[in-house]
Amino acid sequence: MVRLTMMLWSIAGTVFAGVAIMVVLAVPSFAGHAMSYIPYAALGGFIAALPVAYVVARQLNRSPAH
Repeated sequence: MVRLTMMLWSIAGTVFAGVAIMVVLAVPSFAGHAMSYIPYAALGGFIAALPVAYVVARQLNRSPAH
């Protein structure tokens, strides 16, 4: 299950980081300091995606209910 979680994390982390970066670029109050906020947004997106990837991997590994 760890391998599946890591594979899902690589996908979900990229998506979450991209969304966080887009938020930094789209919000006018963040735009002035965007270059300093973008690395934090990307890191936060990758970290936030780890529990999501774990939950999805756990759901995929469950046996189907009969």
